[in-house]
Amino acid sequence: MRSEETSLRPMTKASDLAARRAAEKQRIRSAMNAVKAEEMAAIKGGAGTVAFVAEGACIGCDQCTIVCDDDAIELYDTPLASPILEIEVNRKARILREPCTGCRLCVLACPTDAITMIDR
Repeated sequence: MRSEETSLRPMTKASDLAARRAAEKQRIRSAMNAVKAEEMAAIKGGAGTVAFVAEGACIGCDQCTIVCDDDAIELYDTPLASPILEIEVNRKARILREPCTGCRLCVLACPTDAITMIDR
C-alpha cells in the first residue's frame, strides 16, 4: 500500500489551468468555425439564385432585414392564423426578387430556417 506522501499529487497551478482552458477554447472555436464553413458552402447562392421565405416558418423577427445589404427584404403584416390568439400585428418577411443578389446572409441569419435559396 502506498503511503500518503507518495499518493498526493501536486495541485495544478492557476496559470497552467488557464493555459489549458485557453487551448481548449481555441480547439472548440476552430471546430465550430469548420462546421459553420461547411454549412455555408452547402447553401447555394450567387447571381443565379434568390432567397425564398416559407411563410409558415417565418416569425417576423426582422433578423433577415438587418443583415440584408441589398434592401431586398421587406416585412409585411398578415393576419395571425390562430383562432385562439388575438395579436394586432403579425409580421412576415418577403423577398424582393430584383434587388436580391443571392448572397445568403439572410439564410444564415434566420433563426427558424424559414429562408432558403432557390434558382431564379
